[in-house]
Amino acid sequence: MTSALALHPHRAAAATRVRTSGPATLRQATPDDARAIHDLIAAHLDEGHLLPRHLGEVSLHAHRFVVALDEEEIVGCADLAPLSRTVAEVRSLVVSRSARSSGAGGQLVDVLLARAAQAGFERLCAFTHAPAYFVRLGFSIVPHQWLPEKVSTDCGTCALFRRCGQYAVMVSLDTAGPPEGGHHRRARQSSTFAKASVDRCVPLASLHG
Repeated sequence: MTSALALHPHRAAAATRVRTSGPATLRQATPDDARAIHDLIAAHLDEGHLLPRHLGEVSLHAHRFVVALDEEEIVGCADLAPLSRTVAEVRSLVVSRSARSSGAGGQLVDVLLARAAQAGFERLCAFTHAPAYFVRLGFSIVPHQWLPEKVSTDCGTCALFRRCGQYAVMVSLDTAGPPEGGHHRRARQSSTFAKASVDRCVPLASLHG
């Protein structure tokens, strides 16, 4: 069952800042951050790895986002989007080009892992053109069919359905463990399948049937 933290912003701690081991400061986003989050996503659409988000949607779901700050500037964001009562997705994970050597991306994923586990989700997934990055963080590449919640929620109506070129990655939250040293314990205990799957990547387009 999902928790107030993931789905009910008024019950969540108000924009509590967390200083991580890296240079970025992370906090939960607020509706006041919607414009900056939207602009950050829009500024990186040309890289071909993100789907566009409407400003109104970002504002409505601002409480689901975690943002990374450099001083007071938002330089990264990630959205914890529920797909079902048991599965959540990492969406709109982006770090500005100037901050990509800071480790902020991994920090954002770690926070979403912790929030998803706290919210009662059993699995966290992502759809990505860079599966090796997520495998290093403890995810495994899985067949698209293993995540029917995503297919029924988003894929069937997407203009890029069957030709998005993305990979499905997933981690079981009951084995993720708490963060240790800036990364989840599972990231250092990836299964043989997870490690080998980087060399056997199968684009999602070939898994749609």
